[in-house]
Formats: sequence, C-alpha cells, structure tokens
Amino acid sequence: MVSPDPASVKFITLVIEQETLSLQAVCLTTQRRTADMEKIKMVTPLVEMDGDEMTRVIWKQIKDILITPYVDLKTEYYDLGLEHRNETDDQVTVDSANATKKYGVAVKCATITPNAARMTEYNLKSMWKSPNGTIRAILDGTVFRSPILVKGIVPYIPTWKKPICIARHAYGDVYKNTEMKVEAGSKAELCVTKPDGTEERSTIFDFKTDGIIQGMHNIDKSISSFARSCFNYALDQKLDVWFATKDTISKIYDHRFKDIFNEIFENEYKEKFENAGITYFYTLIDDAVARVIRSEGGYMWACKNYDGDVMSDMIATAFGSLAMMTSVLVSPDGIYEYEAAHGTVQRHYYKYLKGEETSTNSVATLFAWTGALRKRGELDGLDDLMKFADKLEAATIKTIEDGVMTGDLYVISTLENKKKVNTEEFLKAIDERLAASL
Repeated sequence: MVSPDPASVKFITLVIEQETLSLQAVCLTTQRRTADMEKIKMVTPLVEMDGDEMTRVIWKQIKDILITPYVDLKTEYYDLGLEHRNETDDQVTVDSANATKKYGVAVKCATITPNAARMTEYNLKSMWKSPNGTIRAILDGTVFRSPILVKGIVPYIPTWKKPICIARHAYGDVYKNTEMKVEAGSKAELCVTKPDGTEERSTIFDFKTDGIIQGMHNIDKSISSFARSCFNYALDQKLDVWFATKDTISKIYDHRFKDIFNEIFENEYKEKFENAGITYFYTLIDDAVARVIRSEGGYMWACKNYDGDVMSDMIATAFGSLAMMTSVLVSPDGIYEYEAAHGTVQRHYYKYLKGEETSTNSVATLFAWTGALRKRGELDGLDDLMKFADKLEAATIKTIEDGVMTGDLYVISTLENKKKVNTEEFLKAIDERLAASL
C-alpha cells in the first residue's frame, strides 16, 4: 500500500476545511431565515392593492421570497384584480383609495384598464375606468417617476447621463372624461350652467356624419397642488423644473395650467429657487420633447396627466426598460402611493398560464414595495424597516450588475458576463445577496 503524499494530504485537508466553512456559512444563512428569526416589526399597516395578470404572480413571489421572511408585514389588503373590481362594481377601488388616505402609505400592483376586448374576456358588467385614475382623483396627487440606473444598461439617447424625473399631474383630463358616440345630424354643444342658473353655450361641432365626442375637465385647486408639489419636490431633490403644455392651441384650458404655474412660482418659489441654484421655465410640449432628447438629463419634466402618461413610458424605455422606472403618487397633504410604472405584462401571463417559462422584470414592482416600506418606516420612526428597504434595493441593483438579469435587460446589457434567468430565479438571486447583507 502506497502512503499518501504529504502535500496531497495537506491539499485534501484544506479542501475539506473550505467545504466545511462553506457548509457552515450556508447553515448560518439558513438559520437566519428560519421561523425563529426575529423579523423587522411594523406598527402601522400599509395599504396593499393587488393587481392583475403577470404582475399579480410577481407580487406574491416578491412577498414570499423577499419580504415576509424578513419583515413582520402588516397590510390592509384590497384585491384590485379586474374580476373583483367587477364583482364590487369597482367599489373596492374607491375603498382602497380611502384606506390610503387613512393610513398614509399604499403599495399598488399593476392593474388592467379594460377595453372592448377585455369586456368579453372577463364578462364585465361595465368598462370600468382606470383604477389609477380613480385613486389619483381621490388623492389629488402628483405622480413622480424616475428611471433606475444600473451599470451595463446604457440609455438609447447617448447624451443622457442623469435620470429624468417625470412629474405627472394625477387629476382629471382624459382620465376623468365623459364620452359619447354621436349620430349624423346631431349638434354638439359645450354648456355650463352657472350658479345663478344662467347658461353659457358654445358649439363644438355640427355632425354631418357619425362621430364621437369627449368632454373633460380640471380644477384650479388641483392644478395649484400639482404646481406646488413639483416645486417642493424640485427643491428637495435640487432639480430644475421644465413645464410644458400646448397653450398656443388650447388657449383657455392649457393656458390656465401655464398661468397658475407661473403665478405660484413668481409669488412663492422664485426666491427659493434662486437660493437653491435651480431654475424653472415653461415651453410648449413639442419644444420640450426636442429639448429632452438633446439634454443630458438631471431635471424634472412636469407634464399634464396624459402627456405624463405617455412621456414617462418613453423616458423609461429610452433609459432601458419600462420595468426599471419608479413611480410614486404624492398628495398635497402628504399621502403616498407607490406603484410600478408599467402594465400587467399580459403576454408573459398567457405564457405562464400555459406552463411556459417567463423571464419578467420585477424591479419596478419590487421598488414599489421598497419605497412604501421605507416611507412607512420614515413616518413611524422605524430605522430597521428603512434600512431593510435600502438593502433590498441595493441587492437588486447588485444582482443586475453581477450579470444576473431577466430577458428584457439581457438583450440590452453591455456587460460581458451576463446570464438570463427566469422570473423566480431573478428574485431568488436577489434574495441571496439580500441575505448576505443582513
């Protein structure tokens, strides 16, 4: 029998020791995540608004993998899935908004705004309005959206070096409209009945053929709140403010936005902006688009409701992905509702139902949760909850920068060593890095 070489024995011993240490590390990690682990406490519940399709699936995965193992999660739950909204005649949406006013912080999953095809698919009683529109109208807030920047994801606009924050007015306009189909031979008028009972009328159009008509509104109070929210947020973040409408065409409606912004800025914020070294200027929406494309970023772009809806998606996509965009609705009285800026990812959901593998980016939904948890911790004085939110975001970014990412990012990432993973694998990869940081 040949005696083993002393060097080999030493090497094998070292390997065994290393494996033992690795096993111990795994055991320690496992121990941290057992039921006996002391979870981070909450005092006041979040308002939790569940949603639809693939984002509903991701919603549960985020909670199960990344939140409830670490946080003693307290929520007041509302199911805003389309089926439940239909069952409640959309009352659940109103209830969730009122609960948000009560508790101060909400987190919302993406939801379906039904069209004609959805009416048939879900056998709906009515073509229910956008839940986001309903909630925004009740809270009367401003939506602030900013891209999440990570190494390896280069903006499609080469000049963009800094995030562009979209401030979207969250009340009225087309999201609170009234629409009709109009028969040929009809006359459409805009009629306002004044407090004294008198009427003011203006002809909109004499229909010689069948057509359509739409009526929408806004109110000075909401526009003023929008302006002040933008200016306050800009001061907090040290951002220049660009505001744009189309007042050359809409000489009363859009011009009112322009006038209110200018009056509030001149009377309340001009000196504050000068002291902070930031600026405010107004321009037409088409000129604003041209300026944005040529800019390097690093400012707030304030938009009316519809403009903000469209431009936030454009900004998000141009920075890399719709799923890499934070979104928070802030009301004038300090109410916060965090959500993903994208939709329900219908195409991936249909694949999921067929049992096919999906690689859906969950970052925006995840950041909605971290934003809500951080704000809840801030309002309740819970440092541990705030730190957890920070570490979860850092773990998410590190995962992507380590080269582990979903399909949408994989095709655009400039990293040399990268790996495409499925929806659940991505969340588990984040969890590995999160657990290591706690």
